[in-house]
Amino acid sequence: MCVFKNGTFYHYEFILDGRRHRGSTGTANRDDAGREESRERERLEKSYSQVIEEESRKQRRKTLQQAADEFLVEYKAKHESPTFAVYALGHVTDHLGKKLVVEITPTVVKRYQTDRLAEKAGPKTINDEVLLLLRLCGDQGDLIRAKLRREKAMKLALPPSPGRAYTADEKARMLAEASKLRSKNMYPALVVDLNCGLRDKELRELRWRQIDLVHKKQLTVGKSKTDAGTGRVIPLNDTVMIALEAHAAWYIRRFGECKPEWYVFPAGKGQPNDPTKPVTTLRTAWTKVRDKAKVVGRWHDNRHTLVTELSESGAGDEVIMSIAGHVSRAMLSRYSHVRMEAKRRALDEIAARQRAADEKRIEEAAQQQAAALSGSVAVQ
Repeated sequence: MCVFKNGTFYHYEFILDGRRHRGSTGTANRDDAGREESRERERLEKSYSQVIEEESRKQRRKTLQQAADEFLVEYKAKHESPTFAVYALGHVTDHLGKKLVVEITPTVVKRYQTDRLAEKAGPKTINDEVLLLLRLCGDQGDLIRAKLRREKAMKLALPPSPGRAYTADEKARMLAEASKLRSKNMYPALVVDLNCGLRDKELRELRWRQIDLVHKKQLTVGKSKTDAGTGRVIPLNDTVMIALEAHAAWYIRRFGECKPEWYVFPAGKGQPNDPTKPVTTLRTAWTKVRDKAKVVGRWHDNRHTLVTELSESGAGDEVIMSIAGHVSRAMLSRYSHVRMEAKRRALDEIAARQRAADEKRIEEAAQQQAAALSGSVAVQ
């Protein structure tokens, strides 16, 4: 046994397989430190598979609450915003927190899905919670996941996307009402959202250094929800350029300059007054705009609208995904609400081409018949 005191706790040091191993025993008691050193030596002498199995066995003997608490410590260290995981695991532990991980089975998971549906939780919310639940279960979770997939019970079916695309008239009415508001953030924010399709956080945390109004006339998105969304570059059309140039002029009158690190849409109640902080929400102003314009929809539907308009304009999937920051065509399909008019135009165009082809064929047949009759008369 080789343990020595270093500060408050005893530490161990030994050589195994030609390598020196050192570490804290986490205790100030020499006897306990000796036992910890022996356990560490024994653990390192085991094969890798034995170590993995022992860790898996320990995980299965934890309660869901313990596993969730440990998971969140690691999750918070790796993610800027842990709100999603905290919220989802809160529901998981409310229902299953006292159960041991080893007690989680496919039947338990399916019962959890049913219980959450009874609480009026949405299918997507429940699916996200189940994914986290199975992550807490480690290797056991992989087995449960495989069995649920075979039974086609892994995920609840999602309803049609709740989003909608605004019509041109609705957009015009909303922009007109936004321009009348006392808040100087709302109108330019709405213009940017309708023409650039930014997510809410991407828009609110936009800084002047991300916008080039002079040379490249483009916007670079900052930290995003997805890797595909982070850092994407969006060209600014004339509508956005005019709105942002006017906003920048007001900004300079209000704050003296547009410092690169300052937020484009500053914080402040009623009137923006602190450019060093981003606006926390546009909800109040958005509600006023929507009500006065007599439009039903969500702020996120501005994004739906742009993706739909890009789709209707004939833009390819790659172009749309590079603007919107989607990672897959499956996700793109949830946002692209090609309107009935566009569908009708596309199908009418097919019918028109078919009619033109039929008419051409009939005309050619008539010409051939006329030529044949003419030849017959000439022979006689």
